[in-house]
Amino acid sequence: MAIVSFIESSFFPIPPDVLMIPMIIARPSRAFLIAAVATVASVAGALLGYYIGAALMETVGQPILEIYGKADSFEEMSAVFNEYGAWAVVVAGVTFLPFKVITIASGVTGLPLGVFIVSSIFARALRFFLVAALLWKFGAPIRDFIEKRLGLMFILFCVLLIGGFAMVGLL
Repeated sequence: MAIVSFIESSFFPIPPDVLMIPMIIARPSRAFLIAAVATVASVAGALLGYYIGAALMETVGQPILEIYGKADSFEEMSAVFNEYGAWAVVVAGVTFLPFKVITIASGVTGLPLGVFIVSSIFARALRFFLVAALLWKFGAPIRDFIEKRLGLMFILFCVLLIGGFAMVGLL
């Protein structure tokens, strides 16, 4: 679990949920421990992605983005980082958007490391602990909802949250 969570945040294409969900269904009493391990490992992997972006963009980062066909989306996301970096990290961290693109972009664009770490911890903890709590409370029957609709719910939540802040003039 830790290894998958770590490498998913920087270069691996498979999200940790694929492993986390069956692990929690098999051992519900360990749901929150599994979520904690996924969170810590994911944030550690995000730091590797940040480093790839900051120090190794030309030699490592660009080839990884090209392998996954994300070079174009990377350019678009870099522009967003100039103004909304923390929000971009949170949105990608809680949704099923490719978090690795955001971690690398954060390093390339020079998003302050403290902002990046706090945003990553918040987003990944929210995502993994919510999944753990739902599985702990409802068990296997909630699995279909998590796999098919939770990403959309997170995106809707982020849109409403950002829209609310924009309406009151905090952005």
